[in-house]
Formats: sequence, C-alpha cells, structure tokens
Amino acid sequence: SEITQKERNMDVRTGFIVLFCLMGFTCAEPVKFIDCGSSSGKVAIVDINPCASQPCQLHKGQSYSVNVTFNSAVVSQTSTAVVHGIIAGVPIPFPIPIEDGCKSGIQCPIQKQQVYHYVNSLPVKTEYPAIKLVVEWELRDDDKQDLFCIRFPVHIVS
Repeated sequence: SEITQKERNMDVRTGFIVLFCLMGFTCAEPVKFIDCGSSSGKVAIVDINPCASQPCQLHKGQSYSVNVTFNSAVVSQTSTAVVHGIIAGVPIPFPIPIEDGCKSGIQCPIQKQQVYHYVNSLPVKTEYPAIKLVVEWELRDDDKQDLFCIRFPVHIVS
C-alpha cells in the first residue's frame, strides 16, 4: 500500500506531540472547573501541570503549576490569591508561596477588558492526608471582589 506524503506528515506530527508529552512539556487538556462567583472577571482556561488525567492526582511532596487565563472586568491596583481545600464541605486554608497576584504573571495595575495569565504553584505537603478534595482558588481585586473564583477536584496521593 502506498503511504501519501500527507499521511507521513501526520505521523511525524503525532510523534512530535507524543515526544513533547514524554519530555514533560505541557500537553494536558484544560482542567474542568466550576466558577464559584467570579464577580469582577471571567475565567477562560484553567491548566494544572503536571496533570495527566482528571481529577488531577497531586503527589505529596511535589509542587504543581496552576495557570488561570481570565478576562478582567475592572481596574484594580492589586490582586491577592486566597486558596482553600474543601473537605466534606468545610473550607480549610491551603497555603501557597506567593499570594500577590501582581507577582504571579499579572502586570498590575489590572486594566478593564484585558486578558491575563495568572501562574502560581500549589505545593502539596507530605503531611497532607491522601484524600479527594475540591480546591477553591480566588483572586481578589482592590475591593475584595473575585477577579476569579474557581473550584476543581483533585486527589492527593502518596
């Protein structure tokens, strides 16, 4: 059977995609999330890396990058992240290294109708229990309104 040039190119392209994934480049599909009241912005995409399948499996002792692409509806000088782990309906503070959104990929002051890529890390401490939970991640503006509020399920594993 004769392989066309187009088919051969497809195979090469697929090979590259697989190679990138194996090398640890970001190739995860966007994470399914629930908007929990983004009042002064709108979320487009949530990406967690590495996260091969959903809910994302977070290994104890590792750190994960969280990338949220959102559109701001307001002007704000500041942005502050607040993260909780919701376990059996109870929000428990989830410490992150940098709470200042202006030091997490966002150029402040935040402008109206601008798209921003918020990037932060989510460290999973070894003392965390191995459980399924929901992460609630908020980024608040000057008026303590949510530029975004997202919830996504994760599974902490040993």
